[in-house]
Amino acid sequence: MYYVPDETEKCGFYECSSCDARFLDVRIAPSLVCPYCGETPDMEIGPDEDMPKVSETAKLQKMLEGDEVERYDTLLSLAITGGNYDWL
Repeated sequence: MYYVPDETEKCGFYECSSCDARFLDVRIAPSLVCPYCGETPDMEIGPDEDMPKVSETAKLQKMLEGDEVERYDTLLSLAITGGNYDWL
């Protein structure tokens, strides 16, 4: 599960077009590599290997600021745990 650190003031709300995962990230960009289905390429390649292709399938849906960050973090946590409040 991917959460933002406490006291985060700005973050992005992303949705992956491949696996439909939704997550928050402190990096704000138009698209990111999905932490669930994407793979960060290893840039240390040999002379006979092809350059890895970065697939940024997670698109920025909304930029969150202030109280929205904590609200979305809690809602995504509840959605992932199925509404189980024991972790709070």
